[in-house]
Amino acid sequence: MIVAAVLFGYTALLSTLMPRLLRGARWAEQAPRLGIAVWQALGVSALAGAVMAGLALTVPTVRVSADLASMLQACVMALTAQYASPGGAAAGAAGAVLALAVLGRTAWCAGAAMLRIRRERRDHREVLDMVGRRDAARGVVVLEHAEAAAYCLPGRHRRTVITTGALQALDDEQLAAVLAHEDAHQAERHDAVLAWAQTLARAFPRVPLFHTAENEIARLVEMRADDVAAARSGRLTTAAALLAVAGGHTPAAGLAAGGSTAAQRVRRLIEPHRPLNRARIAAGSLTAAAALALPLLVLGGPAAAAMQLNYCPDGTPPSQVTTMR
Repeated sequence: MIVAAVLFGYTALLSTLMPRLLRGARWAEQAPRLGIAVWQALGVSALAGAVMAGLALTVPTVRVSADLASMLQACVMALTAQYASPGGAAAGAAGAVLALAVLGRTAWCAGAAMLRIRRERRDHREVLDMVGRRDAARGVVVLEHAEAAAYCLPGRHRRTVITTGALQALDDEQLAAVLAHEDAHQAERHDAVLAWAQTLARAFPRVPLFHTAENEIARLVEMRADDVAAARSGRLTTAAALLAVAGGHTPAAGLAAGGSTAAQRVRRLIEPHRPLNRARIAAGSLTAAAALALPLLVLGGPAAAAMQLNYCPDGTPPSQVTTMR
């Protein structure tokens, strides 16, 4: 029971406190890829903490010997001891329901998101094949439209789309920056990163961590693509390119260089670039690693320590088996 309580408390604090501490963090804007990794790790950690808390209630941790027969005997006796009492049975049932509900809800929303995204991409790709014009030299699909817009359609049959209005508004360096931005989205699979964040936010809409993570990751993937483009064409050129395509329309299935965060990102590119120092990068990396490892350590630590001891020799009556829930 102690392990389950610790995991419940950890998950609750992580889900409510961390969004307040990390929302809009300046260091994440300085190192967007690290920021994305930290938000992803926190989301996975909260999900794992809830599932493992349910498992800790369902299956007791038993001190056993390294002998397989004794281990099986101890497990059977511990389960029997737990579920023989009404309180133990209720706690075990509640834990099983929690773990299965969290896993089932996540799997259902992930499957629905994958089907929806696949359908939207397929439908939009068919439209592009009908009305678009392939530009083999640039590796893009050109749409006849006066509005300056550029976006990519990720996936196995990826496309980078640009309008004639954008081709007229951008010079060669700015166009190269826009294309580098879209290439970064596709090369680093930002579509998959966003899809996972959206899945958690839709599966558990009342959890502040998942809602905040969705918004922050959507902002940070654009900043990461901006940085790739800036390394290719320069920060001021990239900022000018973003301004040119900021008002362009983007389909739901695509990722665009413009969008609602364009103004904030332009200001970021114009300001002097201050990369994150090594100490803070190391701290962020350790935070992500600790978030991923902590639920496993909380649940697995007592079990791993117990495996080194022999508390259930042959012939031990069930009443003497020590359980730790």
